[in-house]
Amino acid sequence: MSDHTPDRKDKPASQSRSQRQSLPITPPDDTPLPRILNLLETGSIDEERGRLRWSSNYTFLVSVCDDELKARAIYKPQRGERPLWDFPDGTLCYREKAAFEVSELLGWCIVPATILREGPHGLGSIQLYIQHNPDITYFNLDDSFIPQLQRIAAFDYITNNADRKGGHCLLEKTGKLWGIDHGLCFHIAPKLRTVIWDFAGKPLPDSLKIDVERLGGILENESSEICLKLARLISQRELDALRKRVIRLTVSGIFPDP
Repeated sequence: MSDHTPDRKDKPASQSRSQRQSLPITPPDDTPLPRILNLLETGSIDEERGRLRWSSNYTFLVSVCDDELKARAIYKPQRGERPLWDFPDGTLCYREKAAFEVSELLGWCIVPATILREGPHGLGSIQLYIQHNPDITYFNLDDSFIPQLQRIAAFDYITNNADRKGGHCLLEKTGKLWGIDHGLCFHIAPKLRTVIWDFAGKPLPDSLKIDVERLGGILENESSEICLKLARLISQRELDALRKRVIRLTVSGIFPDP
């Protein structure tokens, strides 16, 4: 596990605090992902809107802004992580970032924009907050969401997600489903714990299988930029286990059973 601390790249603010506060809290829907990532990486963390009390670990809703954009984000500081018997201490924020990277490599855009940086309580993950209806969870989604849920189910196997709860599927107003809370991923032992067993034993759709095969090809090159990036976020054994799960899913072509 890397102990690398990402460089903080805050740029001097040219606007006053009051001007930044007047910006819309949600970036426009067509804001490119690189711009969102830049905002999260370099913007000022101006407001701490409070700790989310239902979280096992210390989790804060914050505002991040620069001269042009402002967004709410979820900040999970490393030193607020509750010790676990089966995951190394201080690694959950790295796993949140690794899950985002794998989601993007697959092209599935399941995990909201996520970065690592120093915040008000030290190093942690900062993830774009998704505006959603908290009354809608996995348990009251209809069949029109099957394609999106299949992607999430396959993603959870690939990342070995040990914590897919119904409330970890967020429905945006556009009809897009997002997956959140990926701190308990990438363990070397089988840890898949999820509420999404609808597709167990069924064939993986061809479109998803193509994406998984492509991911396998990317991960084959251990000296590639993306593999080196992942190796700074999870251990080498965890990265090897990730490769094996991708190969296993490609060969079997079916969703795993419980």
